[in-house]
Amino acid sequence: MPTYESLLTEAAQLPVADRIQLIDAIWDTLPANSLPPLSDEWTAEIQRRSAEYDSGSAQTVSWEQIRAEALRRAGVTIPDAAR
Repeated sequence: MPTYESLLTEAAQLPVADRIQLIDAIWDTLPANSLPPLSDEWTAEIQRRSAEYDSGSAQTVSWEQIRAEALRRAGVTIPDAAR
């Protein structure tokens, strides 16, 4: 079985688009209850933003738009099948 170090070394040699795709794939394998607890600061920020959203004062942008813009700015193209 590969070690963390050998996997990381191999992953670091992949093109950027492939590394991003790998990050997405690995993230999707995490069980929801395995995530670390949020700090008090993050909890307060989430509550503030939720209140803005609930009141209708927040302008929203879809994750697809945010992700596409971030990848565009990074100069990364992800094949359609990988999205």
